[in-house]
Amino acid sequence: MTLVTASQVILDLPTADRVGAIRALAETFVSEGRVDDLEAFLADVHRREDLMATGLPGGIAIPHCRTAHVSEPSMAFARSDAGIDWGAADGPAKLIFLIGVPEGGQSDQLAVLAQLARRLTKASFRDQLLTLTDPREICAVLEEQVIRS
Repeated sequence: MTLVTASQVILDLPTADRVGAIRALAETFVSEGRVDDLEAFLADVHRREDLMATGLPGGIAIPHCRTAHVSEPSMAFARSDAGIDWGAADGPAKLIFLIGVPEGGQSDQLAVLAQLARRLTKASFRDQLLTLTDPREICAVLEEQVIRS
C-alpha cells in the first residue's frame, strides 16, 4: 500500500473542532484496514497532542503518533475552509494531516514529518493543496512532493 490514498483525503472537513477532525481522518485509516482499533488509535493520537499541539504557522496542523494500532505508515489529509483552532499563534488550520506509524517506526515518522514540513514552507505547495478538487490529484502531489522526494 501507499502512504496516502484518495479515500484518505477529505476535501471539505465536516467538523469545526480538532477532536472531530482527528476522528474523521482516523476513520479513513479504519476503512482502509490500516487501523485495527479506532478508539485506541485516537487515544494514542490525543496523548501525543496533549504533549504538544501540532498546529503550525501558515494554517497547518499535523497530528501524529507511533502506535501499535496502525499496520503501516499512513497519512490522511483534510481541508477545512473555515479552519480549525489548533493552537497556532497565527490562526486556525486549513490544511490538516494525520500521520500514524507502527511502533518502532520512529525513523519513518521523522522522515515523513521532516519532508512534509519542508514542502509546507513553499506557498506553491500549500496553494495546490488548497485548490485541487480531485483527491487523486492531491495524492499525486503528496506522493511526488513528500513521499518520493
